[in-house]
Amino acid sequence: METKPTEIGSSKMFEGYNKRYKHFSPTLGCSMTFHIYFPPSPSPSHKFPILYWLSGLTCTDENFIIKSGAQRAASAEGVALIVPDTSPRGLNVEGEADSWDFGVGAGFYLNATQPKWKNWRMYDYVVKELPQLLSENFPQLDTSKASISGHSMGGHGALTIYLKNLDKYKSVSAFAPIANPINCPWGQKAFTNYLGNDKAAWEEYDATCLISKLHNVSATILIDQGEDDKFLHDQLLGHKFQEACKSVNAPVLLRLQPGYDHSFFFVSTFIDDHIRHHAKALKV
Repeated sequence: METKPTEIGSSKMFEGYNKRYKHFSPTLGCSMTFHIYFPPSPSPSHKFPILYWLSGLTCTDENFIIKSGAQRAASAEGVALIVPDTSPRGLNVEGEADSWDFGVGAGFYLNATQPKWKNWRMYDYVVKELPQLLSENFPQLDTSKASISGHSMGGHGALTIYLKNLDKYKSVSAFAPIANPINCPWGQKAFTNYLGNDKAAWEEYDATCLISKLHNVSATILIDQGEDDKFLHDQLLGHKFQEACKSVNAPVLLRLQPGYDHSFFFVSTFIDDHIRHHAKALKV
């Protein structure tokens, strides 16, 4: 089984390249794909800082690369984009594809503890396996200079991973994140199945719970949220995260964007701001 990544696609864009790779993941026990956008390189020895992008429910590693337009700003700022998939695939666990908000395409960036879903370890894949894979196979990437962002379920992933690993990431941002999953239907369904009924375990993957215990967050957390997002009031709950940030004086900029929904039309409108937010932090 080939743990070393194999290139399976390449397309030039804004003088850089979108490249897709396949590899066997020991963490997840299956083959996985991911994308890297490499900006144009000023010199052969140049190393790029990296921005991890975590995608939302039903997505693969392709949606963001095709739809976001993030490569324009990433090219201009000299930041490489790392875009993993959203869950293990091809394991044929019973019920894995029965619903769009759980199982395949819905890994929630946690390490499942329930035996049936033992391969669902996207937290370890993103935090441990992928950075090591990148540093061992792509000398043009500087994995010590990393930031993280994401959309919806991926916004949840970005916030929780950042808050649990402040030493690993220079900055974080999110689009319409599932910000308080222990209190919304998506989160409760996923956490019950992946983590069982131990509510303390749920809180370890809830950005609102995590931030309320931290007093050392210094980099501003940037969040964009469409005001016409149909999931805003029952699933996303960004205001709960904002309140928790205020309670511990954590710097958060939550921008409510009038008229915007939950789609990639919204993401692509504001992605340049997020790339610049991270580029600034990565170049300090």
